Amino acid sequence: MRRPAAPQAGHYFATCPRGLEALLAEDIAAAGGTEVSITPGGAGFAGTKETCYRVNLHSRIATRVLCRLAEAGFRDEQDIYKLAYDIAWPQLFDVARSIRVYVTAVRAPFKSVEYITLKVKDAVCDRFRADCGKRPDVNTAAPDVRIHLFVTEKTATLYVDTSGEPLWLRGQKIAKVAAPLKENLAAGILRLAGWTPGMALLDPMCGSGTLLLEAAGMALGDAPGLARDMKDFGFTRLLDYEPALWKRLCVEAADRRVAAPGKLPIWGSDRDDDAVARCMQNLAHAGLDDLIEVRRADLLEIDPPAATGVLVANPPYGERLGELDELAAFYPRLGDAFKQRFAGWHCWLLSADTRLPKLIGLRPDRKIPLFNGALECRLYGFAIVAGSARK
Repeated sequence: MRRPAAPQAGHYFATCPRGLEALLAEDIAAAGGTEVSITPGGAGFAGTKETCYRVNLHSRIATRVLCRLAEAGFRDEQDIYKLAYDIAWPQLFDVARSIRVYVTAVRAPFKSVEYITLKVKDAVCDRFRADCGKRPDVNTAAPDVRIHLFVTEKTATLYVDTSGEPLWLRGQKIAKVAAPLKENLAAGILRLAGWTPGMALLDPMCGSGTLLLEAAGMALGDAPGLARDMKDFGFTRLLDYEPALWKRLCVEAADRRVAAPGKLPIWGSDRDDDAVARCMQNLAHAGLDDLIEVRRADLLEIDPPAATGVLVANPPYGERLGELDELAAFYPRLGDAFKQRFAGWHCWLLSADTRLPKLIGLRPDRKIPLFNGALECRLYGFAIVAGSARK
């Protein structure tokens, strides 16, 4: 049974890195969302247009917020075409807007996702031609409007993207390093680690500073969406966009920002000079370089900046044999450094290397499955006590 819905109907699905769904649900509830239902990789919810805007503006965990347009069972590709054609697309966005169609299929009975993508694109363009005599252009690089189809074995659901570029693109980082951590995963790691503003935080492998930037934003009460251009959201390109509502929410969010009384109890370091320089460049771009101390230091030699606190690091995982051998030698030294100098600290390491707990010589008190992109990882937590924790 088909259930068409205009964007203002208020049925949404927010995506996030796998493993952070419960935190995403908290963000949605805080923004006013109701009927929140968690599924792998995201959460569905009901809410008003204001709820949608608030999740886009305030959630540090969400990747995208999709507005559900229609859902139906299907038998073949033609049913998918009809589902898309029956939506009144010219009432959603102007024909001058460029589009792109994205398809996610899970156990779907189709041989070609590309063909299904083409059928949806054709249906959208055909509906525009029928209603107004023109069709929108397709732009695969930077579309104005993103249309998402999610297909399972029996059901197809169409969404329009209200976020535009992924929400983890905060607009703060201008200097990057290899294999950076995405901002929403970094924010989730901080929350899973139990870090809260006011607690001492150290990232001794800070790279481009993603964890530091997220922690500072949390400490200052920044809405992560404020760093982006106000018009850099997908919902601003839809015909039901309410600029007065969006401006009010942005002004309210800016007014809630907390002024830092001085330096934040947040520290970063890295043994690579280039990484330290890039991190400082990003902090300066975000206006945070006076609030966070970053220096060159080796994790195996650094002293804790406070008596107690939270250490969070994203060490190299190792994908080739030589790298794995290097890590096998590094982990025991890291465990010794924690035991010798970080008593009273809770140390957290994100790693795809399942050997880490054994080689580091410490027993994790928490082991949380997370996905860094498509890579399955674990967030290991180690409560460090004075002396050896071994029997």
